Amino acid sequence: MRGPSFRAILIAGLALLVSSCADTTSPTAGPVQAGPWVTVTATPVAADPSRPDRTDFGRFRYAGGLALTASDSSRLHGLSDLRALGDGRILVVSDEGDLFEARLRLDAAGRLAGLDRTRITPLTGPSGGPLGGKLEADAEGLAILRNGDRLVSLEQRHRTLLYPADGRPPREVNSPDAAFPSNAGMETLAADPARGPDAWMVGGEESGELWTCTLRTPCRSLGVLPKPFEFGLVAVTPLPDGGLAYMIRAWDPLRGSRIALILRKPDGTEIDRLELARPLLVDNFEGVDVIPGKDGTLRFLLVSDDNFSAEQRTLLLAFDWKP
Repeated sequence: MRGPSFRAILIAGLALLVSSCADTTSPTAGPVQAGPWVTVTATPVAADPSRPDRTDFGRFRYAGGLALTASDSSRLHGLSDLRALGDGRILVVSDEGDLFEARLRLDAAGRLAGLDRTRITPLTGPSGGPLGGKLEADAEGLAILRNGDRLVSLEQRHRTLLYPADGRPPREVNSPDAAFPSNAGMETLAADPARGPDAWMVGGEESGELWTCTLRTPCRSLGVLPKPFEFGLVAVTPLPDGGLAYMIRAWDPLRGSRIALILRKPDGTEIDRLELARPLLVDNFEGVDVIPGKDGTLRFLLVSDDNFSAEQRTLLLAFDWKP
C-alpha cells in the first residue's frame, strides 16, 4: 500500500561530491546531483532483545544496528536492495521507485552508530521523468558496475534499467528470458566482476535461479541456489575470493519472518550461515552487501523492507565475519 502523500522537504542548493577518500578498488557511484535531503532518526537496536549486549552469533559478530525513521518524508519505506560504496556511503532502492542515499557513521569501536547526509530521490525512466506508479516503479535489485553505471531491476513490469554514470537517462538492457510471477521477479542484482567489467548477476525470487548477464550478450543461467521450498531468494553479493553470499527469506503468520545469510566458496561449498528468526531481531530483510576489511574481516550490511506497514520496521544491521 502506498504511504501518505510526499510532503515538501528541503532542497539543497548544491551537493558536494566527495571522492578524494574513495577506495579505488571499489566501483564509483557516478555524479551526485543536488536533491532532497531528509532528516533520519537512527535508533540503536539489539540483535537479541533478551540479551542486548550479545554480539556473537556463531562466527558472525554483531557490529551494530539501527531502526530508521524519517520525520520530514513519507518515502523512507519499502527498501529493497543495498549497495555499499568505497567512500562510506550506501545506496538503497525502494519498491516505490526511490533511491535512498546515506553515509554510514561508526563509533570508536567501528560499530554502526548512525547515518549522515541522508536523502531520497526518485528514480527516473528513459524519458527523463519519474518512473510512475507501482506497476512501473517497483525497484527490487541494485548493482553498480566498475565504471560507475548503476543497474536497477524492476518487477510487476519486469525489466532492467541501466543508469549511466554520466547522468544520461537510463535505458533498458538485458534481462533473463524467464516467465517471472508479477510480484516475484528479478529480486536481486549484483555486479559480477569475475565474468567481466560489464557483467552482473540476476536472481529470481521464487525459483532461486541465478543468471549472469552482460551488456553485449544475453543472460545465461548459472543454476538454482540451494534453498528450502518455502524460502525466496532476496539478495546476492559476490565475495572477494570469488565465492558468493546470498540471503533467503520466508514468512508465515505463526513464525513471522525468517532469514538466512549463506556464504559459499567459489566451488559452491557452504562455508557458513547466519540465521535470524524470533526471538532474535528479524524483519522483512531484502538487501545485503559486503564491505571487505583490512584484516580479512567481511562486514555484511542487511536492510529490511517494512512494506509501508506500522507493524514492521526499516532496519539496517551490520554483522562482521572473519574466515
